[in-house]
Amino acid sequence: MQKKTDFEKAIKTRYPEQVVIAIAKDKSGRANPVTLGWSMLASSDPPLMAIAVYKGHYSIGAIRRSKCFTISYPSSKMSDAALFFGSHSGRDCDKFSEFKKCKTSPAKVIDSVLLDDGVANFECRLLWEKKAGDHIIFVGQVVASYVNIKKTKRLFTIGAGHKMGFFKKS
Repeated sequence: MQKKTDFEKAIKTRYPEQVVIAIAKDKSGRANPVTLGWSMLASSDPPLMAIAVYKGHYSIGAIRRSKCFTISYPSSKMSDAALFFGSHSGRDCDKFSEFKKCKTSPAKVIDSVLLDDGVANFECRLLWEKKAGDHIIFVGQVVASYVNIKKTKRLFTIGAGHKMGFFKKS
């Protein structure tokens, strides 16, 4: 049975919620990571992935300029990086220079980077974008995929206030 409530109350039941870090190079060639709470597999054949980025984020211009982006599924030990990348703007700082604990490797097919400690990384070529309210949805074709050779758990937001961790399946 369901009871009617307002959106703000109902949306708080969404946890655990996935965390992804998208990366695109800005006009100066700097890799700019941004933490996002929304991504999805848009197609398996061909492999397409989508991300939603708030319309005011610096990353919008970086994705449009570079016409590509990396999607990384951060590991549970990357919560500090995810918080940093989501709370600082690439307009004001070089996030990878300031947060030195996050190791990267060059992407192989697109002009971006991979997060070495991520559970998985996906190199995407931008296909299209669509305005969706206060966000822009970017859809990219996956041109290369990687998984971590170490056994790692994926990072999730597990509660309000940016509480992060991994969750155990019941």
